[in-house]
Amino acid sequence: MKKLMMMIAAMMLTASSVSAQSTDTLRQRKPDRGEIIEYRTARMADELGLNDSQRQQLLELNKAYAGKMPRMGGAHRHFGGPRGGQPIDSVARPQRPSKEEIESRMKERKQNEADYEVQLKKILTSEQYAKYQENKQRRLQRGGMGGPGRGRKYGGAQPEGGNDAETK
Repeated sequence: MKKLMMMIAAMMLTASSVSAQSTDTLRQRKPDRGEIIEYRTARMADELGLNDSQRQQLLELNKAYAGKMPRMGGAHRHFGGPRGGQPIDSVARPQRPSKEEIESRMKERKQNEADYEVQLKKILTSEQYAKYQENKQRRLQRGGMGGPGRGRKYGGAQPEGGNDAETK
């Protein structure tokens, strides 16, 4: 009986360590655009209480706008400096776009967002759309995903009561 219990305990220990390794591997893998779109669609559907038909329409809308809007996984343009500790002289920097190009991109992005909102409004009920607007406003106030609203340490907003010294 003792041997049987020891074998069961050893098997459980082995299974749990294999399970932990597989979840670590999943966390390290970078999701592709399709997975991100599906995750965001599922999250929006859950937040807004969408039915199956609305969920499918939202998924198609998100796929259609995925490359057009940064928050949907579109291209982000970085004009950063050196990478990997290389000296500044040895790094080929991309040329910064002109003011007109930047304004043109911003105008295009705003138009894409407006078009997306029009299409989204056709899918959602008025209550769902109102909730979507509230959620969107909340995300903007806290800085989106990992933006300035991540906390006071990273330049986020102070709590309404002031700083920590005053609230303690």
